[in-house]
Amino acid sequence: MMDITDHGYWHKYICALKTQMSFKHLKSIMKTKLPLLLFFFSAFMIESCVSKTPTHKEKLDLQELTKNQPEEHGTEVKPGDIQLTHPLNEQWVADGKSIYDVKCSSCHKLTDEKLVGPGWKGVTKRRSPEWIINMVTNVDMMLEKDPVAQRLLEDCLVRMPNQNLNRDEARKVLEFQRKNDGE
Repeated sequence: MMDITDHGYWHKYICALKTQMSFKHLKSIMKTKLPLLLFFFSAFMIESCVSKTPTHKEKLDLQELTKNQPEEHGTEVKPGDIQLTHPLNEQWVADGKSIYDVKCSSCHKLTDEKLVGPGWKGVTKRRSPEWIINMVTNVDMMLEKDPVAQRLLEDCLVRMPNQNLNRDEARKVLEFQRKNDGE
């Protein structure tokens, strides 16, 4: 038989009550306050993601996006270095479109409309394949030596950033441009 005057008995009884009360209190908090806490946490996470997504009104800072990429410059492409395929190489067209979507579409439209840079419609009719490849792979050289590239810089007011495309990738972009021009 237990002695209720025993101090140890009361201590165990009080601890058991506190433990039961703590669980009841915790259950109450979870039922009432946890959904509210989850709601605010979710709203905060969504806002933090959405606020960093550029809108159509904001201009992408391509200089900032490519600042940590080492620039790769190709060698100058001379007339006759580029062989055009007839019919178009459809795999190169698809690869060129993928490159366009990732590296070019933020500045160039496929129409004749200027975005940041000039639109691409008709570019393969106005420029030689070598000029296009050099502009893509050797931006600095073209802006230094080529009067057409210098005039484009004056018109667009923004220097085309080096996209670090090698000659093969630039050739695939050219194939996509040819397809865009109806070849």
